[in-house]
Amino acid sequence: MATLSTHVLDTGAGRPATGVAVALESAAGDELANGHTDADGRIPSLGGDLADGDYRLRFDTGRWFSAAGVEAFYPEVTVAFTVSVNEHFHVPLLLSRYGYSTYRGS
Repeated sequence: MATLSTHVLDTGAGRPATGVAVALESAAGDELANGHTDADGRIPSLGGDLADGDYRLRFDTGRWFSAAGVEAFYPEVTVAFTVSVNEHFHVPLLLSRYGYSTYRGS
């Protein structure tokens, strides 16, 4: 079985994004797990063991920016990905108020 972690960095402020709500969902939209990023912007384990298949991470960026008093363009960021091997998957999100990027990390 595969495992999953995530990390959110606020590239506009140059620091970890602490307290971002993140939900792991199946491709059908069923919530499988959820959590909030820690002081380092990380969720070290989300969802336990994952079977092969398609998943989504939904980051509640709008609420996070709003709590900081920042108007942002994206109310949420959804990252779809496929688990097809028995490995650890790390999905970082580099975030600013008007853009984001992601990649498969290690």
